[in-house]
Amino acid sequence: MTTIGLLHPGEMGASVGAAARAAGARVLWASEGRGTDTWARAATAELDDAGTLRDVVAASDAILSVCPPHAARDVATAVAAAGFRKLYVDANAVAPATSREIAKLVEDAGATYVDGGLIGPPPDKPGTTRLYLSGPKAASAAALFAKGNLEAIVLPGELTAASAIKMAYGGWNKGQQALLLSIVALAMSEGVSEALLAEWQRSQPDLPKRADNAARGSARKAWRWIAEMEENAATLDAAGLPDGFHAAAADVYKRLAIYKDAGVPPTLDDVAKTLLRGQRS
Repeated sequence: MTTIGLLHPGEMGASVGAAARAAGARVLWASEGRGTDTWARAATAELDDAGTLRDVVAASDAILSVCPPHAARDVATAVAAAGFRKLYVDANAVAPATSREIAKLVEDAGATYVDGGLIGPPPDKPGTTRLYLSGPKAASAAALFAKGNLEAIVLPGELTAASAIKMAYGGWNKGQQALLLSIVALAMSEGVSEALLAEWQRSQPDLPKRADNAARGSARKAWRWIAEMEENAATLDAAGLPDGFHAAAADVYKRLAIYKDAGVPPTLDDVAKTLLRGQRS
């Protein structure tokens, strides 16, 4: 049985861990320093607690990093410092340049690096979520998910192809939500929000619902998306493209980060007012 160390079981990570278990792997996590919510997610996913990161590293054939993008380097650094020398899969929303930095960290310590990019919601049912993988050992990482709800797709080409497709997909998906919410806030500031929504209903009838979904679905996740938008901006800049839009999207999500622990999803009006107040975490 293959043993996978999962760092760390957030909402997405725990579900990915459950998918690996369904494929026949034993999945470990490290409870040291983690809160009750993480404990509950790990228990629901039936992950095995190894206690510390060092113990996870010592027992694992592969490490799977699924964390907020701002923490991806730190996780890789800690794993490298613990002496991991097997298969390291970074499945975080980072720019290709960041992925290459992480690859150097783990490879210098003796591990084999695979780049990953998750697209879709937590894979609680089949057909919803893909894990794109790239690099010389991508097929080995894909084999860890041969069964279960998560579809693993090996990409040809550059080591960081998986991060590139994640940046392209997320740059549109999360970027357009930030723009949509900003436009609603603009209309509110000018006293024409009701007129705008009425016009959208006539000429682009999908937009009112998309705006409402963006407010209710994105605001509580906004704190995680700040760094992702910054990684998107860096990716565009590295390609010689304008990076200002995604820098602005990061600012939008900074203003919405106050909803991180909100028990009830905010309304579209709530989100627009928060953006106009310019509140930040």
